[in-house]
Amino acid sequence: MPLDPTRPFLRQAGLRAGLTKHELDGPRFHTVFGSVRLASDVPLTPEVLGRCASLVVPRCAVSRHTAAEVWGGAVPPTAWTHVSVARAEDRRARVGLRCHVNPSAVVRTRAGLRLTTPAQTVLDLSRGLSLVDLTVLADSLLHRRVLTPAELEQRLDACQGALPRVASLARTLVRPGAESPMETRARLLLVLAGLPEPVLQHEVGDVRHLFRLDLAYPELRVAVEYDGRHHAQDARQWGHDLGRREWLDGRGWRLVVLRSGDVYGTPWATALRVAGVLAERGVVRNLPARPPASFASHFPEQPWRIARP
Repeated sequence: MPLDPTRPFLRQAGLRAGLTKHELDGPRFHTVFGSVRLASDVPLTPEVLGRCASLVVPRCAVSRHTAAEVWGGAVPPTAWTHVSVARAEDRRARVGLRCHVNPSAVVRTRAGLRLTTPAQTVLDLSRGLSLVDLTVLADSLLHRRVLTPAELEQRLDACQGALPRVASLARTLVRPGAESPMETRARLLLVLAGLPEPVLQHEVGDVRHLFRLDLAYPELRVAVEYDGRHHAQDARQWGHDLGRREWLDGRGWRLVVLRSGDVYGTPWATALRVAGVLAERGVVRNLPARPPASFASHFPEQPWRIARP
């Protein structure tokens, strides 16, 4: 079979196919993990990097951050491609590649690529991610419909008492229905501050109008929504949002709009702001002026992330 340079291949295979060392080590090809080559115009996506790794690590499965991204989950960026093997002797040392040993990992094959299942991926990352990031990941996989709550519960239950504490906490916070990582972060900010848990994707409207609210307290007619940069950049979306806000205002709803700075830069001030709105509607939570250590550990002020939507 002729060599297809748009799919990862070993340098040795390229030599056997008639390519020269100069060609294989030149600008025509990506050099990945030392011995893998790929046409330089092919993007190095997590899935492609996983396929590259499978050529140099025998019997591996793409795992952790890399598997999460392949499944479409939201996970903090990493410079590593992660794979797992069943035996320590199957590990390989390569620049940019991190091998983990996990003989009990549950693996699935997707389009010819072996990778840990979404539930296994959440479990694996519970040993490295924060509570908020882990919950964001699980919510995002539920939203992508590659994971169900039952599958996640079944995998976590199988740990039989060896479940990391962060996974035990996250399983109580994961909710189907969140449509973006920032919606999950906003919800967790409120809940971990000690405020009532809002309803996800609550629908309001009449015969002519039907609107969906990210986070809502329906009995109080209070809604909390995250507004990313796309709302301001998309004129049509912006117009829709303005019309919806007028409709909500006319029916006694109070809409609290959050931006990235509210979540990353001033999380406790944001909690106090929402608490004040709830208090106006009769639900009082006496939050302290300064954030408790437990809240600050989950939502430290991170002003350098404000630019991210």
